[in-house]
Amino acid sequence: MIVIDSEYKLPLFEKVSQTAFEALELSGDCYVEVDFVSEGEIRALNKETRNVDKVTDVLSYPALYEIMPFTVSNYPYEYNSETKSVGLGSIVICEAVAKSQAEEYGHSEEREKAYLFLHGLLHLLGYDHIEDDDKKIMREKEEEILNRLGITRE
Repeated sequence: MIVIDSEYKLPLFEKVSQTAFEALELSGDCYVEVDFVSEGEIRALNKETRNVDKVTDVLSYPALYEIMPFTVSNYPYEYNSETKSVGLGSIVICEAVAKSQAEEYGHSEEREKAYLFLHGLLHLLGYDHIEDDDKKIMREKEEEILNRLGITRE
């Protein structure tokens, strides 16, 4: 199971993470830190961590190099004994960009935030979209998981 560690209580993210966990056939327990930031904050993070001086919608900071069952024996240094789970990493979402993109794409803010969270989560789990083949796989996973939840582009 994936637990969301955020000051914001977002049942939507919990549903997305649970569905992703099942769809990707993951096992064990892990947690993800999620934060919402301003355009200025995400631009600064993007510049500092990726050397890209522009506003973006979501950033992911993986804590793991390899994904395997989330157990203390597989991840002795990433395991949190208080939460009894493995730290997967952090996702940072720019709320203003999410709102703007929802309007641009003609769907709800809820759908956009679900997509951005899932996109970030997949990055934490080792998915990427730099190469076309990898991008196709990642997009298929995103659509599969959102469709399972009934979260469509409409």
